[in-house]
Amino acid sequence: MTHRSKLLRLANILCVVLGMSVPSAIGGDLRPLHELAFLAGHWVGESGQVEMEEIWTEPKGGVMLGLHRDVAPGEPAFFEFLMIEERDGRMIYVASPRGRGATEFPLSKIEDSFVVFENFEHDYPQRIVYRRDGDRLTARIEGEIDGELEVSEWSWSLAR
Repeated sequence: MTHRSKLLRLANILCVVLGMSVPSAIGGDLRPLHELAFLAGHWVGESGQVEMEEIWTEPKGGVMLGLHRDVAPGEPAFFEFLMIEERDGRMIYVASPRGRGATEFPLSKIEDSFVVFENFEHDYPQRIVYRRDGDRLTARIEGEIDGELEVSEWSWSLAR
């Protein structure tokens, strides 16, 4: 078994442990995963009384692992297990809100410190956008609900 296949097997096991399905290829632009290294880090921020954080590992072995968490006083935390996987040269963003079933979003656009993943068959969101500007990272999700565009956005600073 090669080193790469061992790492992919480990990533698949991690998906099972985290309650995520092992994704299957559904498209995506042909780009190497290392182009998303700008996401790596521990990102923190606040919006009103909500403490927000997102953590991304460095791209290694064809995978980046992530975790998102929002904590508001007196409310249960919202969390999401995340993964960006390189499959056959394609990048697929996999989200598992509250550890439930995973949804795949193939890469649709990438530029310097900017990336878009889309899945127009998903109810909401259909698009996930990340942009890094220095020590700031912004994530945006968007899609249509009942014919209306809905948007949510998070902005974090790199934790020191």
